Amino acid sequence: MKLDVDDFELFAMPRQFGLARDTLDSRWKSLQGEVHPDKFAAQGAAAQRVAMQWAVRVNEAYQRLKDPLKRAAYLCELNGVPIDAERNTAMPPAFLAQQMAWREALEDASDTDELDRLAQDVAARRRDMLARLQHLLDEQQDPHAAAAEVRALMFVERFAEEVERRQEAAES
Repeated sequence: MKLDVDDFELFAMPRQFGLARDTLDSRWKSLQGEVHPDKFAAQGAAAQRVAMQWAVRVNEAYQRLKDPLKRAAYLCELNGVPIDAERNTAMPPAFLAQQMAWREALEDASDTDELDRLAQDVAARRRDMLARLQHLLDEQQDPHAAAAEVRALMFVERFAEEVERRQEAAES
């Protein structure tokens, strides 16, 4: 194994957005078994330190690949298009209008039914955006358009968390 390969190569998976989750999970368990520091206990402290570095590397790669948003951002970066969300906040006008409508709906929501409908709307939008990301990355090979979609999806993810917090507060 090499530490300097990308996450997809480390997990022996194709460099694409659409991944078989069960294959990813299975490969992660296999890699963890190969690099677990306890397996190197008889070889001394140096070998255990290296194994620990490997275990951390494998876990970081697994966390990145199993999360669709992180995986999409990683693929964009591997293709030379960093997400750069802190400096690039440009969004299409239709998306900005959707954000404003959702914010108003969240502020106006007075019961759990309204919050549930909003959560369902946001979840549907998230599914659509993930499908678009797969199309942009795996079929169109367009990391620039995918990076813009990732930035928009980052907002949707944060907003979904806000809606969930409001739902939890309304239920308690």
